[in-house]
Amino acid sequence: MLWSARAGRLGPTKIWAMSTPALDSNSVAATPHAGMPVTSPSREVGRVATVRRGTALLGDYGERLAARYLRDQGFQIVSTKWRCRYGEIDLVAVDRGVLVVCEVKTRRTEVFGHPREAITAVKLARLRRLAAEWLYQQSGSFDEVRIDIVSVLRPAAGPALVEHLRGVG
Repeated sequence: MLWSARAGRLGPTKIWAMSTPALDSNSVAATPHAGMPVTSPSREVGRVATVRRGTALLGDYGERLAARYLRDQGFQIVSTKWRCRYGEIDLVAVDRGVLVVCEVKTRRTEVFGHPREAITAVKLARLRRLAAEWLYQQSGSFDEVRIDIVSVLRPAAGPALVEHLRGVG
């Protein structure tokens, strides 16, 4: 099922370049890739930081859009970005008495594959462990737990497309 978000409902996501202070070549931040030196520390670290910040903004946008989509489908959002020592659950929701653990994947293009293709068997196993940990830490109980994937494709122009896959793990 695909769902299209009208432009502007969540507001545009803009990625701004970040400036970073100049670093000397011995700085830990100046060598982001396994101790390999960079030729221009201040420029390279700024670029890496900008890319990370940009993907974080895109991921946040996708999670907000996915939460809104699930609410529109009748889900009750219980938690967002729930963290423990084993990792993070993007969205925890309840759908007709069923606990739903949602992994949200957001991409701008399909150059590296569809967002749902980023969910591997290892990631599904981690989500099952995280769901068990979430249940352990909560006071309520659920007879059924389901893992869903919500993929968001946010092209540079046009509306975002949301795809919801139920019961994948």
